[in-house]
Amino acid sequence: MKRMRSKVILVTGGAGFIGSHLIDRLIEKNRVICVDNLSTGSCKNIEHLMDNKNFLFIEHDVKKPLKLDEKVDEIYHLASRASPIDFEKFPVDILLTNSLGTYNMLELARRDRAKFLFASTSEVYGDPEKHPQSENYWGNVNSIGMRSCYDESKRFGESLVSSYQRKFKLSTKIARIFNTYGSRMRADDGRVIPNFITQSLNNENVTIYGEGKQTRSFCHVNDMVDGLTKLMSSKSAGPVNIGNPSEIKILDLAKLIKRMTDSKSEIVFERMPENDPLRRKPDIEKARKELNWKPLTDLEPGLKITIDWFRKSC
Repeated sequence: MKRMRSKVILVTGGAGFIGSHLIDRLIEKNRVICVDNLSTGSCKNIEHLMDNKNFLFIEHDVKKPLKLDEKVDEIYHLASRASPIDFEKFPVDILLTNSLGTYNMLELARRDRAKFLFASTSEVYGDPEKHPQSENYWGNVNSIGMRSCYDESKRFGESLVSSYQRKFKLSTKIARIFNTYGSRMRADDGRVIPNFITQSLNNENVTIYGEGKQTRSFCHVNDMVDGLTKLMSSKSAGPVNIGNPSEIKILDLAKLIKRMTDSKSEIVFERMPENDPLRRKPDIEKARKELNWKPLTDLEPGLKITIDWFRKSC
């Protein structure tokens, strides 16, 4: 009986937070090529894979075409700076990664007729006027604001992916990723959970922007990886919201992390950044129906795992 070859799966941004967890899941049954320019990703996230015969790391910037000798079966395109602190520092890089970088990866998918998953974001909804946000909501985005380099480039990426699907009949998927947390997040990431955890562990002031009444919905990275892999293997093209619909005020999140870390930190308030969304909560009915997916990790146990990781690693 002829043995079937394992799939070859390419993950851009594979040395990053979500990407490295995704590779851990995929490497069990597949050959995985990790592509990352290490601008925000880290070799520490994949060092445990370096001796695995089914793993290949290529340091490469997706803004340039990628030449591969072997054929790939699936592409997970996760490469992009995603931290709000990078929006002001690296706006052009972010815009080009999500436009030119997405084009280059789609061309590779077209060459190999590979299935293609684009990691989009809840940021395409901007500061939403509809709550919770469902996939048929077109969003409320300031196209020239500070955040627009990320918001608009992801919206462009969605359009490009959809155009390749229609014009070239590629099998494409769009995942709209909501706030995700877990181990391997950078301490200096600038996003709220690593900020609050590192500040609390160091007994530094816990910084809240605005009054803390704004809300977010946080999805543990294990659940996120489940959603992404289920989307890739499904018949759905998306876009599909992948996130946890359990909503929490930022002030309440700060108090929770302070309590869980037994911190002596004081909570301080600073000016709200431009166009920072006031509410963020996914409608995941489409993911439930089309992927048979829902998050399984509640916030407090997920935070405990994350806090323990930060204690040991930072």
